[in-house]
Amino acid sequence: MGSLIWTIVIGFVVGLVARALKPGNDSLGIVMTSILGIVGAYAASFVGKTMGWYADGEAAGFIAAVVGAIILLFIVGMIKKK
Repeated sequence: MGSLIWTIVIGFVVGLVARALKPGNDSLGIVMTSILGIVGAYAASFVGKTMGWYADGEAAGFIAAVVGAIILLFIVGMIKKK
């Protein structure tokens, strides 16, 4: 239970940092910001494991999670424009 709460808190912080670093207006609420950060962290972990940067069971670092969340923000922005 504690790790789930910790994941949500870190995901929220990652989402906030990603939204602050990406230029433009991203109208996302608190819940979507948290989900963005969590999914960005998992995406960064998946890509890192696929590329051989991380071992199994090793989580992506904070910077990699932010980069993953920024990439997701760009993808969501492109989908919203269409």
